[in-house]
Amino acid sequence: MKPLPHACCALIAAVASTLAAGAAWAKLPPPSDEAKAKAAESAAKAAHAGKVANYQLCKSMDRVAAGYQAALRKAGKPVPAPVDTPACTDPGAFVYPLPVAAAAPAAPAAKK
Repeated sequence: MKPLPHACCALIAAVASTLAAGAAWAKLPPPSDEAKAKAAESAAKAAHAGKVANYQLCKSMDRVAAGYQAALRKAGKPVPAPVDTPACTDPGAFVYPLPVAAAAPAAPAAKK
């Protein structure tokens, strides 16, 4: 059997990549309302986790600064004036608000 010419190999590669690209560009169906709600809740949890991480970082920086100042005092060195920073605010526990439609059930229709 003769080896294929380079032009033929290139043509086969082009066809194969076109077929693969067609599968990659296939359109997915739109997400359901349940999937959208789950994604929104996941995003809210991630945002809350970021707030908790910032709070924990703030508290640890306060502890490090207090330890540094205590070490300076113990060594008899002058303690520089602390820099004013915003207070650490605890974000509290995660509470995901229910969507308005799900929170309030529809009232029954009045009979005539």
